[in-house]
Amino acid sequence: MNENVFSPGPGDRTVRSADGRTINVPDGWTLLPPGDAALTRRVKSAGDHWVVQEKKGRKIFGRGIWAPSATIERIRAELGTERSTDQYAKRKEADARRREVAQAEYVEDFHAAVLRFLAFASMYSTTADRLARAVADHATPVGSGTVARTKRIPVEERAEAAVIAWLRHQTTAYDSMKIPRIKGKRREVRRMLAQRSQELLGRYRRGESIDDACPLAIALAIGKRPRLPTDQHG
Repeated sequence: MNENVFSPGPGDRTVRSADGRTINVPDGWTLLPPGDAALTRRVKSAGDHWVVQEKKGRKIFGRGIWAPSATIERIRAELGTERSTDQYAKRKEADARRREVAQAEYVEDFHAAVLRFLAFASMYSTTADRLARAVADHATPVGSGTVARTKRIPVEERAEAAVIAWLRHQTTAYDSMKIPRIKGKRREVRRMLAQRSQELLGRYRRGESIDDACPLAIALAIGKRPRLPTDQHG
């Protein structure tokens, strides 16, 4: 942990250092909550500040930054002035359009990657497209937190992981399973269900006859919306 990064302390104006010490926040400092990225960046670059982060499981959540109140208010006022100009409004509008274009392009790229992973026999091309669209619609929204939004792995791996996650929730009883709270048990169950999903996909890839009882056919026919958790593992 960096010297100016702390975890929340036991009191409202305390933080805890990496070595476990409880430290009082200096007088005249205010906690700036997360949410305004530009304000946070400028306050950090302006001088003294303490970053507050909280680890829960494998994830780290930002809880804001402590900094001199005068610094925060000065920069907030400067930003307010900048944001009230026509130039700023036009720049924000242009940025939003660029993000929309980039998002639309990514959705289509991801959809194509899912289709490549599915590789269904030609007789099931319509099913492949419907499944790819359902997976992409769920996995690609900005802020969804799904595996499709990470850039740490190639898009081909993201596509595979997203398909397996979709199938786990839509074609198996995973959501209603009572899984013992034993270390590694949930991962074991996911591996088992992933194998079943791969076997199901294999039938479509080989062009086998599919009856109405096929769980994928049922899921797509019902068109129920995905209920995947918003974590990086789907």
